[in-house]
Amino acid sequence: MSPHPSPPGSARSAAEVNEQIRALWLRTGGALSAEERTEYELLVVEWARAVREEIIRAA
Repeated sequence: MSPHPSPPGSARSAAEVNEQIRALWLRTGGALSAEERTEYELLVVEWARAVREEIIRAA
């Protein structure tokens, strides 16, 4: 699994992104460096986008 989030318009599901977020927290033991914090923030934005897209598709 790549440590970098996919670019905007990614086809990854919210579940896939959530799994990467969980892996990041496990890998770091819950203590994020500045670089890991940036990665986490990007993943959360990607996750929110994926959730929104899934809701729109379901409607």
